[in-house]
Amino acid sequence: MNKTHWINKAFALAAAAILLTIGTAYAADPPDMKEGLWSVHSQSIDSPGNKTSSGAYTLCRSHAYDQAIRESAKKGKGCTITSESFQNGKYSSDAHCIVANTVVDSKTATTFSNDTSFHTELHSTYTPAFYALAPQSAIIYAK
Repeated sequence: MNKTHWINKAFALAAAAILLTIGTAYAADPPDMKEGLWSVHSQSIDSPGNKTSSGAYTLCRSHAYDQAIRESAKKGKGCTITSESFQNGKYSSDAHCIVANTVVDSKTATTFSNDTSFHTELHSTYTPAFYALAPQSAIIYAK
């Protein structure tokens, strides 16, 4: 398998961590998010080398979709939220996951702007390094 495949797989690990933390964030009572079409922009920075990748997509969001995300996050195997808090529209958490014999430790900070947008920053480390990918950062903005 080529290097791009493994980088995509590593990004998928980070995405799984994001899914887990967003799903658990809802358990910490942030506002219900507005239903409708959302625009999502993401950027990740991989180390070593500070390689940047970004993406954008639209998502038709509903309360049923949000509920499905919460349920999916609860079923996540191999992940534990080690700390979390929600105050003044800001959610933060630390997660510890074991995926494919790799330990992924993630710190997430999400700021909610009422029910219409949020900004998430995620920092993850992989032990051992996942195919030469050690730390990774991701920024997600959705509205």
